[in-house]
Amino acid sequence: MMKTTFTNKVVLITGGASGIGKIMGRKALERGASKLVIWDINAEGLKQIINEFSAYRDKILTVEVDVSRVESIQQGARYTSEVVGVPSVLINNAGIIVGKYFHEHSSQDIERTMRINTDALMHVTNAFLHAMMDIDDGAICNIASSAGLVSNSRMSVYAASKWAVIGWSDSLRLEMEELKRNIRVTTVMPFYIKTGMFDGVKSKLIPIMEPEKAAEKIIRAIERGKKMYALPMPFWFIRLAQGILPLALYDWTMRNVFGIYDTMKEFKGRG
Repeated sequence: MMKTTFTNKVVLITGGASGIGKIMGRKALERGASKLVIWDINAEGLKQIINEFSAYRDKILTVEVDVSRVESIQQGARYTSEVVGVPSVLINNAGIIVGKYFHEHSSQDIERTMRINTDALMHVTNAFLHAMMDIDDGAICNIASSAGLVSNSRMSVYAASKWAVIGWSDSLRLEMEELKRNIRVTTVMPFYIKTGMFDGVKSKLIPIMEPEKAAEKIIRAIERGKKMYALPMPFWFIRLAQGILPLALYDWTMRNVFGIYDTMKEFKGRG
C-alpha cells in the first residue's frame, strides 16, 4: 500500500474556509506542508483563515473559487499552478445539502447540489490530474458520505450526488493503478459530523462525529494510502449487511436498530 506524506508538499483543499476542511488544512500545516491552498466561495472565511493560522501566514494561499462554475475552477487552477505549482495532495471537500423531500426540491436545488457535490470534484481533479501524471506523484482524497452507501429520507439528491462520487472516485483509483501511476486515490465516506452543515440531525445509535476527530481520521487515511474509508462504521460492514440481508429486513434494521432513516426528521442545516 502506497503511503503519502504532507511534509514539504503543496496541499489544496476545496471548501477549506470552514468545517472539517479548515481543520484538515491546519493539520496539513502542522504536518509540515510547504504550502496550503484553500479554495472557497466565502471571501470573508478566507480572510479569517489567514488570521486564525497567522503562525503559518507565509505558507497559505487563499483563492476565491465557486466550484459550481467550471470557469471559476479553471481560473483557480491556473492561478494556483502559477503561484505554487502542482498540488501534491488534493482534498475535494466542498459540499452542500438541501435536506428536503425530493418533491420539495426546486430544479435549482437539484442542479446546484449535483454541480457542487459531484461535478466539481471531477472538474477540480481534471484540472490538476494531467500535471500530477506528468510528475507521476500525487494523492487525491474525495470526501463522499455514508449517504453514498445508505439511502435515506430527505437526502435523495444529496445521496445521489455522493453515490456518484463514490463510483467515479474508486474508478479513478483503478485507472491510476492500471496505468501504474504513483497517484493514490482515497474515497472517504463519513457519517454525520458536527460542523453546522447537519444541524438538527439526531442519531439513535451511531454517534455524530466531532470535527477534530473526523478530520484527523481522514488525514490519517490519506497518509496510509487507504482506498475506501468509511467512518465510524467500516465500509465492509455496510456492504456486507446490504448483501446478506433481504431488503425488508435491511430496512427494518436501519430504521429500528440504527435509526438511520429517522436521522433527518429535525434537520435544520446552517440556515
